[in-house]
Amino acid sequence: MTNRLSRREMLKRTAVAGAVAAVPLRQRNVRAEQHSGQPVFETLTQGEGKTLSAVVARLIPTDENGPGATEAKVARYIDRALSGSLISSLGTYRQGFVALNRYAESIHGSQFSDLPIEAQDQVLSDLEDDTATGFSPNASSFFEVVRSHTIQGMFSDPAYGGNDDFIGWELLGYPGVRTSVTADLQRMDSAPTARQISAYDFPAFADLKTRRTNGR
Repeated sequence: MTNRLSRREMLKRTAVAGAVAAVPLRQRNVRAEQHSGQPVFETLTQGEGKTLSAVVARLIPTDENGPGATEAKVARYIDRALSGSLISSLGTYRQGFVALNRYAESIHGSQFSDLPIEAQDQVLSDLEDDTATGFSPNASSFFEVVRSHTIQGMFSDPAYGGNDDFIGWELLGYPGVRTSVTADLQRMDSAPTARQISAYDFPAFADLKTRRTNGR
């Protein structure tokens, strides 16, 4: 993969990553995923979800630096957000996946998720460079939408469905949410102790967490 799509460059582009999509966790799908070992998608079809999973896995790959978008459940975050705060992007994703698979088949003979890693990286580079054809309005626009949402899913609060097991926060060295900042936490000569809990686990947000879990 080109340097533009490397983990290092992805993180370099991400100065601040926040939680932007409020989508309740669905325990039934968590149980189904645990039973089958395969992601269960709520908004996208299984085929669309397979394509999404393959794309985000290459945008923030698992490598010698640690786990990536796959382990952080970024595809789950995007899938859930597409029925919530990101619903306006659902059509973009569906049209983009069709164009992506057609383009992959035209130059490599297989749909994107079935390609070897090197070919997937080349296809994504073509999207980023806007040399891939068949996209509306263009390939780079679709690439930027998915890239932006991948970053959100990797580094946002785990309550939104991504950053599973705080993988993204550990990768950045982010010590976790604080409701107050003491003098010790502001010291520059030592890193604060990690406190990796969801913001919704703080008592002040307990009611919001209950409403989110119940889907309200």
